[in-house]
Amino acid sequence: MSSWCRSAFGAVRGVEPLVVLEQLGTSLFDTALLMVVKDRYADATHPGTGTRASGEDEQQKAMSDFYMVNNLIAQLTPIVPALLLAKAGDRGWRRVPVVVPLCGYLLSSVALLQVVLFGLPIQVMFGAAVFLGISGGFCAYWPGVMTLASLGSNTENRSQVMMRVELMYGAAGLLGSLLSGHVFLLYSSSVGHGTVLLYVCTLLNLLSLIHATVLLQVRQASSEPDESSPLLPHSSNSVPAETSSRKSTVNMVLLFSAAILYGSSVGGAVEILGIFVIKEPLQWNAAQVGYGNAAGFVVFLTSFLGAVAFRRCVSDVALILIGMLSFASGIYFMSFVTASYMFYLARALSLFGLIPLPTIRSLLSQQVPSSLFGITLTALQLALRLPALAYIPAFTKLYQRTLDWFPGFVFTISSIMAVLGMIPISVVGCRWSRHKRSQETEATTETRHADKDN
Repeated sequence: MSSWCRSAFGAVRGVEPLVVLEQLGTSLFDTALLMVVKDRYADATHPGTGTRASGEDEQQKAMSDFYMVNNLIAQLTPIVPALLLAKAGDRGWRRVPVVVPLCGYLLSSVALLQVVLFGLPIQVMFGAAVFLGISGGFCAYWPGVMTLASLGSNTENRSQVMMRVELMYGAAGLLGSLLSGHVFLLYSSSVGHGTVLLYVCTLLNLLSLIHATVLLQVRQASSEPDESSPLLPHSSNSVPAETSSRKSTVNMVLLFSAAILYGSSVGGAVEILGIFVIKEPLQWNAAQVGYGNAAGFVVFLTSFLGAVAFRRCVSDVALILIGMLSFASGIYFMSFVTASYMFYLARALSLFGLIPLPTIRSLLSQQVPSSLFGITLTALQLALRLPALAYIPAFTKLYQRTLDWFPGFVFTISSIMAVLGMIPISVVGCRWSRHKRSQETEATTETRHADKDN
């Protein structure tokens, strides 16, 4: 019985319960923010026209402008804080990159609650986004979580461990999204729509902060990079160290390039998808928005199962290509969605769309010592954030200009970018195959020489 209790307590101290608590709160917050913004701009003045935003197109433009500014703040302000937090984590303060951003998440939920309770301007959330960015935001939080997960794994199972964390993230998001729309509509004489949802969201963020501060366990690294890495090999007797290092650098650049292209594709599509579903022809309400978000989180489950199944017969590079192709086909189909069932069909096509980024993180983390896990994963996260300065305004303005004739055009562009992201990954795969063949040739030659000597 005591061993069972120790095992249960060890599981509670792991990173997975923290991910579940935080993502439950975030999924509730995302639905609440979207519905509050929709309500505020239902009868608001669009700054670009000076007219009342009573028409659906004007409301869509006002909402897309709000999210453009809010997301730009959230994407760009964490850059320097995330680097500082990552350095603190690599110096031994592993909890810091997780705890500090959670303070920002807590303040954001409190700020939106005040907006609803006291009728404050929705622009107050820009200030909350600044504070979230200063605290490191997701840019510091997620690499911090993945670093903790990496420390307890080895090179053989690290990719699977990271996918398991992504699975818990997705399962929590699925549950939160299913509940969020219904909880948002709860109403009483003393509170309005959204307040109950935001009270629960704030409580969950507080619990996640307490867990990270008091319970979260930091494990020691189980292994350092070794010669078993299949993608970025270290030097051997037959390969000079400088040559091996140069090859590794080239492959890492290619991995970063693929991640940036794919991340920009996904980020640009998600930027528009939330407001796309509340206009004609879909015109979703809060409950339907929650279901739509839940469908997105189901992809975490299908991606995890797909990674487990495919890994038995294909390489990590092939896994990444499968995921990118899955997302590209699904988001292309989204361009032509005119009914709710078509939306879910498009989501079904993207069932492996979350495999690429965790697998890329795993490949990168295998090539650096444990003391550099945090800074490497944070560098990748920052590389995914910096292009937001370009793709967020580009996708937003493109959507506004194509509302009348083809509102799904932005999803077609997103699909093309995902396909382009497959090119550097394919190059990495070719380099890996070449290296593997050369190793097999060297091994065969050495065996023949040994036989002759005998």
